[in-house]
Amino acid sequence: MIPKAEPAVIAPSPHAWAGMFRALRHRNFQIFFGGQLVSLSGTWIQTLAQSWLVYRLTHSAVLLGAVGFATQIPVFFLGPVAGAFADRHQRRAIIVSTQTAMMIQALIMASLTLTQRITVWEIFALAFLLGICNAFDIPARQSFLVEMVGREDLMNAIALNSLIFNAARIVGPAVAGILVSALGEGMCFLINGLSFSAVIVGLRIMKVPARETGLPSGGRFAQLLQGVRYVRGMPAILLLLALLGWVSLLAMSYVVLMPIFADKVLGSGARGLGMLMTSVGLGALIGALWLARRQQVQGLDRIVPWACAGFGACLILFGLSDTFWVSAMLLVPAGFCVMAQLASTNTLIQSMVSNEMRGRVMGIYTSMFLGMAPFGSLLAGFLAQKFSAPAAVIFCGTAAMVGASLYSFRRRSLHADAYQASPEI
Repeated sequence: MIPKAEPAVIAPSPHAWAGMFRALRHRNFQIFFGGQLVSLSGTWIQTLAQSWLVYRLTHSAVLLGAVGFATQIPVFFLGPVAGAFADRHQRRAIIVSTQTAMMIQALIMASLTLTQRITVWEIFALAFLLGICNAFDIPARQSFLVEMVGREDLMNAIALNSLIFNAARIVGPAVAGILVSALGEGMCFLINGLSFSAVIVGLRIMKVPARETGLPSGGRFAQLLQGVRYVRGMPAILLLLALLGWVSLLAMSYVVLMPIFADKVLGSGARGLGMLMTSVGLGALIGALWLARRQQVQGLDRIVPWACAGFGACLILFGLSDTFWVSAMLLVPAGFCVMAQLASTNTLIQSMVSNEMRGRVMGIYTSMFLGMAPFGSLLAGFLAQKFSAPAAVIFCGTAAMVGASLYSFRRRSLHADAYQASPEI
């Protein structure tokens, strides 16, 4: 029998901004916050440097999309399996292992690039290995939040986790744009490899009580199926995941085309690419701060479709622009909207799911969020090659607006179900 979700307990406050960083009162989350900020900055440095390296070696929009596909396709297939794995084992130990593997991957990339022996096929292979690591890392990391802060501060921890991600997105690409121009991509990979030590050391010094784990009757496959049945039995979660998958497949893939915009459309080079990605990160950071001040889950289900539609509108305008500063400014609200949708979706799902099912549900969430992206990367690369990069981005924006409309239409009939599952919504 599948247990019912435990409602999230969120203390109201008359001053919404006063408790913006309340999850940081927990020592473990303080350590996690600092380590992730350093590590994720390095990750964004590598992400931008890798895109630029592929484009420099190939000048191919299709191969840019294909490398994105190689990085993310393991998440599509392994996400639910990794979620069940996170429910069976200690999540902190899983994260330490995946972060260590990602450190090794970055150092190999650095070695091959600095010695000028890197080829596009080696990039493909290493990107695929990174995708496998991410498939196991993300569900474990998302599920681990509740172990650090408890349910009462879970919503704030999710928002602050998004804040870390996007603060790093601001710092990382800006630094990467300078480093790629001055020192080359290899130094970016080396810096990323070294940055993982911060989060690995932080995780090891945390004091986290051992969580009871084990297999249900029927073993691993039965546990995996139980997660799928759990999601199917909660229409509100299923609808949120459907919109997330739609947007990840058809809209968020615009990012893989940024090197083409920086070079061909806007004529701004590697530094311009860093500034464009920083604009996205700035908007997302503002969105994360805005959500961090919220004390209640109530109303987030209305934010999701509006944020999705706003993201689509910004992408359409970005695709029509041929002026660098206009394009950079449009990416700020685009980043805000996509962060508002993603963080709201994550919070809504985690507020409805029971603790013992959290890893499996977040594994499915990961498959929808990152697992659909590789197919989107291939599609975006194909559209850019067949038509143009601006036409591909306009398509992405239109798809996001269509998805928001479909979600809003279906949401009205499911609102009662969502309310029953989690009265805070």
